Amino acid sequence: MTSATPATSDANPAPLWQPGAERIASARISRFQAWAAERHGAPAEGGYPALHRWSVEDLESFWRAVADWFEVRFSSPYETVLADREMPGARWFPGAALNYAEHALRTAEEPARAQEPALLHVDETHQPAPVSWAELRRQVGALAARLRALGVRPGDRVSGYLPNIPQAVTALLATAAVGAVWTSCAPDFGARSVLDRFQQVEPVVLFTVDGYRYGGKEHDRTGTVAELRRELPSLRAVIHVPLLGAAAPEGALEWSDVTAGDAEPVFEQVPFDHPLWVLYSSGTTGLPKAIVQSQGGILLEHFKQLGLHNDLGPGDRLFWYTSTGWMMWNFLVSGLLTGTTVVLYDGSPGHPDTGAQWRVAADTKATVFGTSAAYVMACRKADVHPAADYDLSRVTCVATTGSPLPPDGFRWLHDEFADAGQDLWIASVSGGTDVCSCFAGAVPTLPVHIGELQAACLGTDLQSWDPQGKPLIGEVGELVVANPMPSMPIRFWNDPDGSRYRDSYFEMFPGVWRHGDWITVTERGSVVIHGRSDSTLNRQGVRMGSADIYEAVERLPEIKESLVIGLEEADGGYWMPLFVHLAPGATLDDALRARIKQTIREQLSPRHVPDDVIEAPGIPHTLTGKRIEVPVKRLLQGTPVDKAVNPGSVDNLELLRFYEDLARTRRSQNRG
Repeated sequence: MTSATPATSDANPAPLWQPGAERIASARISRFQAWAAERHGAPAEGGYPALHRWSVEDLESFWRAVADWFEVRFSSPYETVLADREMPGARWFPGAALNYAEHALRTAEEPARAQEPALLHVDETHQPAPVSWAELRRQVGALAARLRALGVRPGDRVSGYLPNIPQAVTALLATAAVGAVWTSCAPDFGARSVLDRFQQVEPVVLFTVDGYRYGGKEHDRTGTVAELRRELPSLRAVIHVPLLGAAAPEGALEWSDVTAGDAEPVFEQVPFDHPLWVLYSSGTTGLPKAIVQSQGGILLEHFKQLGLHNDLGPGDRLFWYTSTGWMMWNFLVSGLLTGTTVVLYDGSPGHPDTGAQWRVAADTKATVFGTSAAYVMACRKADVHPAADYDLSRVTCVATTGSPLPPDGFRWLHDEFADAGQDLWIASVSGGTDVCSCFAGAVPTLPVHIGELQAACLGTDLQSWDPQGKPLIGEVGELVVANPMPSMPIRFWNDPDGSRYRDSYFEMFPGVWRHGDWITVTERGSVVIHGRSDSTLNRQGVRMGSADIYEAVERLPEIKESLVIGLEEADGGYWMPLFVHLAPGATLDDALRARIKQTIREQLSPRHVPDDVIEAPGIPHTLTGKRIEVPVKRLLQGTPVDKAVNPGSVDNLELLRFYEDLARTRRSQNRG
């Protein structure tokens, strides 16, 4: 979820959007602050800045307040909130026992709400299908009982090769109810990509589909499933979801059989730091990191993030376009914690047309709609008018993540809804798989400034540091988190001495989390993300994030997407090519090259005008849609493709051949 806002904020200090007095007063975060001031010593005055300052200066009181406010059910009491502040190794709520799934299904215990939809499932037919709270709880109870009968015990791993469908949510919650550890991949992942992940954790149960529908077509996955079964010797059972109607393969159990019956859910009470799920890094340069997060840490972090920052509660409907291979799916499911109806869309983001996601938001009466910045910009270029074309009257917030939202995206979203008479809150957010949450982003009581995240999140001691560890305001620095968060990984899988975990986040600044992004913290406390610090452009000592370049270049209608690389060369030189994937019908001639360079020179910096503008057949991405910069840089430095990138982590491996061939040609020319 990194780099989810553009690098350049608008020069105009006036906010794009300002919440009204009624919205501020009714926001759950305002009520929380008033309540925490009475009960836990939070500041009653000073609004969000004062609340945030208290939340990072008095971590124990803040997180105790979150647990109390959301009425977390501790079946055994905690001894203290934070036993050890060191990172890594902070110990949260020692002595406590609880269960994540129990909290996700609490709404089903309310007779007045039990028949309301917990889930709304939408596929490419755009016909929402509800699953009630009572039915979801029944299925989880039945499946958890069956998992126990299959011998699944606390700590065992259960895996899902499933799309974004209700069965995936049921399987996750049943796994958590048992105290087992969930992990999932989307069915558009090939066998090698899935095995690179699942083989690390050795699952005992695999949930699978026979295939999936995407872009109006059916995609068979029976062959992939057969390969997964062969290559995962740890499996004791395979459970088949017949999404395309195929019969279960030999030896597999049918979904309808394992969810039959009316067993009351039994929620295993586990320690606060008991593992809940394993998420994976993109794995572009090696095996993906298997990131383990805890039941209690995720529970508290997601209560805070969804219930306070996203202002979600009973009556709300949360739709976030995602897949089960991305942390945003886990985050989306946690909407259940707040009593919110969760919208699951299983399909292409642009089928049958570019407006597809807006149609889902309209059909499901979503109140909060999360999507990618790329989708917003695609709609703008395609002349989609969401608030005019669809009934989005219930949407109060559009959130974006995954890639930078350019200033034009802020303005376009705001204007489209304002023209329809709607008061839209735009929440650009940024965080990471590593914490399965946001470091900075949505605050319903603060203004929105173009190109900026509203603020650092509560309980997140987010700072910008220079290389010597000095905090910076108004200057570009490394994104660090100076105090622990409950959802930070408890460990990586198969990292017994913790060395890989320490090297990933704590090598540059011992004891402080360094995330790998360039950021600016502004005087007003907002945050600007400048892209990954390991792919930062540095010419003549002037640093610039790649996001700055993309924001400027991709305003040009001829440019579909771009990729910029800064290459330190052996002779001390610095080569900075810009690769452009052209829009249909566009031609990269001298005139377009000149306009691209002029745009960068005038809007950014003369130092960051590329040396070459090169047409590429496409821009490679990770399987979760992030541009691959560092592996392409390695290819251009002469690293073979099999050493520069993990092939299973790339959406289109053939695209990398173009960059490898270019590197070979350059080396040959330089030798000549």
